[in-house]
Amino acid sequence: MNDDDSVVEEARSVYLRLRVAFGGPAAGPRTKRRRRTQDEGESQPFGVGRDPAKLGDALSGLTSSLGWDTVLSQSELIAAWQEIAGPETAAHSEPTGVEDGLLRVKCDSTAWATQLRLMRTEILTRIAQRFPEAGIQNIAFSGPGAPNWKRGPRSVPGRGPRDTYG
Repeated sequence: MNDDDSVVEEARSVYLRLRVAFGGPAAGPRTKRRRRTQDEGESQPFGVGRDPAKLGDALSGLTSSLGWDTVLSQSELIAAWQEIAGPETAAHSEPTGVEDGLLRVKCDSTAWATQLRLMRTEILTRIAQRFPEAGIQNIAFSGPGAPNWKRGPRSVPGRGPRDTYG
């Protein structure tokens, strides 16, 4: 045996050892290939459900699985306020936010706030028909901000500033 034969033989033995160690086709009975059983939820190529989905369907499935339907519907409601309230009413009012099913709307004047309070059921009906996922149960209309001497959310109710301007 010459040197070339010994190198080839050594390379062959290393290859066979690695093949056995990593489970190649000639690894023997210990690593016999087993036919995989298909797990539930696993797909097959060219099988049922392999067609590409529409982007809108994929996004709606994603938003519903993440629980964003309510938040997205509420933001759509705020963006579509002019269509819900009407152009003239929307020019004098602006939704400021939604908290626990309560839509807060700020109006230009107390007269507009009073008028919208009278229209509350009509506006709530339009919202429920167009944005049922928003979960709006009530609407709070407020007029323009008046001066407030309250210092923080935990102030103690009391007399307040009565004769302080005198």
